[in-house]
Amino acid sequence: MIPDEAWNVLHRLRSRGYDVYLVGGCVRDLIMKKTPKDFDIITTADLRQVKDTFSGSAVIVGRRFPICHVHENNSIVEVSSFNTYARGSTSNQIYTSKSPHCSKNDYIRWKNCQGRDFTINGLMFNPYAEKIYDYFGGIEDIKKAKVRTVIPAGTSFQEDCARILRAIRIAARLGFNFPKETAYYVRTLACSVARLDKGRILMEVNYMLAYGSAEASLRLLWRFGLLEHLLPFQAAYFSSTRFKRKDKGTNMLLVLFSKLDSFLAPNRPCHNSLWISILALHEALVRQPRDPLVVATFALALYLGGDMSLALDIGKSINRQHNAGFSELLEPQVWDDKHLVAEVQSLAVSMRRALTEMTDEYFVANAMAKIPQAPSSDLVFIPLQAYLKVLKLIECVQHGKKEHGYEPKSDGNIDYHDLSYGTPAEHWLPPIDGLCIRFHFLQICNQVMPIKVPQKPLS
Repeated sequence: MIPDEAWNVLHRLRSRGYDVYLVGGCVRDLIMKKTPKDFDIITTADLRQVKDTFSGSAVIVGRRFPICHVHENNSIVEVSSFNTYARGSTSNQIYTSKSPHCSKNDYIRWKNCQGRDFTINGLMFNPYAEKIYDYFGGIEDIKKAKVRTVIPAGTSFQEDCARILRAIRIAARLGFNFPKETAYYVRTLACSVARLDKGRILMEVNYMLAYGSAEASLRLLWRFGLLEHLLPFQAAYFSSTRFKRKDKGTNMLLVLFSKLDSFLAPNRPCHNSLWISILALHEALVRQPRDPLVVATFALALYLGGDMSLALDIGKSINRQHNAGFSELLEPQVWDDKHLVAEVQSLAVSMRRALTEMTDEYFVANAMAKIPQAPSSDLVFIPLQAYLKVLKLIECVQHGKKEHGYEPKSDGNIDYHDLSYGTPAEHWLPPIDGLCIRFHFLQICNQVMPIKVPQKPLS
């Protein structure tokens, strides 16, 4: 299960006499027979020696804890050094004891693993000796399905509050639970994540929502009081609908993201503009519920690049029932073309307004104020580039004019390269049109609305 790119890096470093190990989450995933998102390597070589080994295809990145990115066959393999960790460690406190008879190499490995976030990530694997090094009970915690910090949870999260978000992400992806101490400090220190750099928050939230575990992530974020700090509009929705922190039920937002999850996996992510689009659409429907046919026609028009006439034709042929359990959807009624187009364009305007307010500090602060006992905050981490990409998609429906040169996807196959980058690979299509984003937005809406998804060329 170790890909050729990782093997190439391991072989090259080992051939120069350096010790090499796989480390962290990839070892955990291999033990669990899951496909790792990526493969991280640690070596006794320093980073300059790593870079020299892969001259021209490696670059050192990072300041506090630099690593080396080695480019192999259009992939990046991250390589860290034991030497870097030894110099960068700022804490001399020992929280767990080492064996009195351990060797120097054992001590170096043990010390490095002590600096990891969770026991299930504090594993090293020598693929040549086929030996796993587990100094903190990571394998046992995998068996128990527990996400436990290596050092005491309160200390760990205060040292690096990003570990709180990583704990949620890992638990959601693996279906693991927190021990009592870890759960207590995740909840107690939840507000500290707002101090993180916005780019870091975006990265962690994107890992949660774009890699196949969005529904579980949203549930855990809500359960432990983190959702209001990150996505206050969605937290306000949970609160206003009396969705309990440990609620086992569902709602429209969770169903939409469950459908998104069905397309994705850790090695098959989507572009962030897709989950942002889902959030904006849902928020628009929370504010003004719509007829299912209006929502279905909107999704079709978006997929068809603004071809409202064809969207109407397909929409009117729908005869399936919508999911009647969601307050965001009204009872169906009969529409003539003129009024249906007006309603679809009105939904586009509402979605645009929701998107704009989700990325505006003033409106974010107001949303926070609607959540009982939530602290004041105006955190906005959705980047301008993603905002503009989603806005571009909405505008084609709002204006009701088909985009020049746009051709909708003509089959049901998923191009994960396009889905990850949010743009089509074909050079002759407009670079911003988000072909796969549109297609899967339509598929996701199909989970709760009666949409006939085209599976063959349209004319």
